[in-house]
Amino acid sequence: MTPQAETIRQALLDRGEQVRNDHVAFRTFNIGPMRLEKLEPFILELGYQRYEPYHFPAKKLDAYGYIPPSNDLPRIFISELRVQELSGTSQTIIQGLVDQVDEAQINDASIFWRGPLWQVPSYSDYQTLAEESEYAAWLSIIGLRANHFTIDINALSQITEVSEMNSLIESLGYSINDSGGRVKGSPEVLLEQSSTMASKQAMTFAGGEQHEVTTCYYEFAKRYLDHDGQLYQGFVAASADKIFESTNMKTTG
Repeated sequence: MTPQAETIRQALLDRGEQVRNDHVAFRTFNIGPMRLEKLEPFILELGYQRYEPYHFPAKKLDAYGYIPPSNDLPRIFISELRVQELSGTSQTIIQGLVDQVDEAQINDASIFWRGPLWQVPSYSDYQTLAEESEYAAWLSIIGLRANHFTIDINALSQITEVSEMNSLIESLGYSINDSGGRVKGSPEVLLEQSSTMASKQAMTFAGGEQHEVTTCYYEFAKRYLDHDGQLYQGFVAASADKIFESTNMKTTG
C-alpha cells in the first residue's frame, strides 16, 4: 500500500546506509474490541513497556508510546479516536463498523496487520467521516495496520539531519508534509521529525464504487540526549499532531 517506502529504503541502502526503524504507529477507535485497552496486552506480551500518554484535543485523539525490550526493535505508538466526541452521524457510522468485529478474532499480535475486520463503508459514509475527522475516514477503509514506519536518522552515517533527509525524499519525487514546518520539533524538545505525504491507492467501497484514498507514509526521526545522557525515548505531541496530517486527502501533495 506504500510503494514509496521501498523506493526510499532502497535509495538509502544504495548509499550504504543502515535502515533501522525508530518506531511504528497504529490507529484505532476507542470503542469496541479494537480499542487501545484491548490491544495493549499484545504489545506488553512482546516485552514492550508503556512509556507516556499523549493527548491531541483538536483531533480528538489519545495515544501511548511503548518502549521495546531491546534497542534493535522499534518503539510503538498507538493512538485511538475519542469517538464519543464526534457528531451523532459519525458515531453511528463508526459504531456500525466496530459492531461487525468478532472479539474472538482479536487474540494475538497479528491483529496489528490484519486490516479492516468489517465490511468496507460506502463512499458516502467515508466522506461524512472525512468532513469531521480525516483520521476516522482513513481508519474506516484502511483498518488496523501499520500507519507508518519511521527511519532512525541516528542510525544513518551519511545523512545526519532531518533537513538532509527531506532533500533526499524530494529528489526521489515525493512530497514532504509541511504542516507545522518541514522539520517538526527541535533539539530543545529532544526530537526532530518529518514525514512524507501518504501514498494513494484506489479502493473499492461498498456498492462497488472505486475512489482513490491515502494509504500510509514514511516518517524520519532524529533523537537527542536528555539531561542524563540517555537518548530520548518519547514522542512530542505538538509534532505528532501535525504528522497525523500526512494521510489527509485535502492536503496531500
